[in-house]
Amino acid sequence: MAEIITLTAAHDGFGFTALHAQPEGPRPQEGGRGGVIVIQEIFGLDQYVREDVARWSARGFEVLAPSMFDRGEKGFTALHDEAGFARGKELALANGPDNAMGDIQACIDFLKDRGPVFLVGYCYGGTMAWLAAARCEGLAAAASYYGGGVAGMAKFDLRAPVIVHLGATDPHIPAEEVKAAIWTAHPEVPVHVYEASGHGFNNDGRPDSDLADAELARQRTVEFFAQHEAS
Repeated sequence: MAEIITLTAAHDGFGFTALHAQPEGPRPQEGGRGGVIVIQEIFGLDQYVREDVARWSARGFEVLAPSMFDRGEKGFTALHDEAGFARGKELALANGPDNAMGDIQACIDFLKDRGPVFLVGYCYGGTMAWLAAARCEGLAAAASYYGGGVAGMAKFDLRAPVIVHLGATDPHIPAEEVKAAIWTAHPEVPVHVYEASGHGFNNDGRPDSDLADAELARQRTVEFFAQHEAS
């Protein structure tokens, strides 16, 4: 069962909260499978983040989902509507990339002594996943889902391998353009476009979510992490 813990970011000493879950699923005889950091959409640690934390825990990973906007509004969670989007965007912009990377680094440092550390992020978190792969230390691999800022960061040098998932019908992110930008700079990065899905397709039950696509993306991510667990 997940619990709320507090971690401290080294760059500014701020104490932020995070949802923490121990591994509950099958794992190797000695030790666990490592850790997974789940980075939220701009709506905070909502039901979809909590469901994702549970999925990763059930696969045998220790999981952390930091509350990324605690400096602006502690424990922020919003509905997936116009008002929630506007407030989440406001908090994301105010928080900035340096604070986000500081919090992610603190999560990596918390998990790293117990195995490889992976990161998966969605929407806002998808952009932060790409940025963390470029700036943070100690990541074994990252998975970026429909990150709106990834195309603009495509040329960044990467410290960790990344897999990218995009929805073909996403009205906010032109999947083929993002794929082209990534492959121009990083032809080694696997980029998958899901024809039946739009934005937010990892959120089961949402209008743009196709369960078959979501399950395929999850399996590809698990396999990608397994390939890089010794990184």
